[in-house]
Amino acid sequence: MARRIITDPLLWCVLLLLALMFGMTRLDWLFSQLFPALDRPVYLQDSFASLAWAHVQLVVFSSLIAVGIGVGAGIGVTRAAGREFRSLVETIVAVGQTFPPVAVLAVAVPVMGFSEQPAIIALVLYGLLPIVQGTITGIETVPASILETATGAGMSRWQILTRVELPLAAPVIISGIRTSVIINIGTAAIASTVGAKTLGSPIIIGLSGFNTAYILQGALLVALLAVISDMLFERWLRCFHHG
Repeated sequence: MARRIITDPLLWCVLLLLALMFGMTRLDWLFSQLFPALDRPVYLQDSFASLAWAHVQLVVFSSLIAVGIGVGAGIGVTRAAGREFRSLVETIVAVGQTFPPVAVLAVAVPVMGFSEQPAIIALVLYGLLPIVQGTITGIETVPASILETATGAGMSRWQILTRVELPLAAPVIISGIRTSVIINIGTAAIASTVGAKTLGSPIIIGLSGFNTAYILQGALLVALLAVISDMLFERWLRCFHHG
């Protein structure tokens, strides 16, 4: 048991993330060696811990909104009353995915100002497609024989949805949410262009100031967040398969 914990890659990724969040400034010597031409090789305007926390909050908040809208829309278009709206919903969420988040920010900032709100709108739009697709696919893969059995047992439509369809579709729905969250972890970095503090702050400042060290520091933490989130979703899905 102890060996399994020690060799767990998730544990080591979390420890590495924490070490970099709270100890990046102590790596000044390393980045000075890697980038000797830079006067300031480590980003010091904000702590990496506060940036990471703000980044996670932004992703979680926008993802919760996307899940609510995406799962709701996916369920709606699989009902008899909503089937004719399926192509429309799929087109809208596909456009949201292909519309560049930077363009969404450019449109939203003049209305909402520099804040997290334009970034949340962009992240929600960008994260809807995999959730809607996962919900529709998951519900449609529920065997018709199971639905017929549930109907024959006298279950109402609501009971069939909540007790049969959604539990059986859950692994596919969660896979869609997983894709959406991973996408948003990377995309959330652009929120720093509209005044939000995220792990994109050192990346944006590094790009504008030709400071490769800042870009590397921000990108490394964003990548670790994405890897850890992916591992957590993988274990969540594993619970369904073993259950």
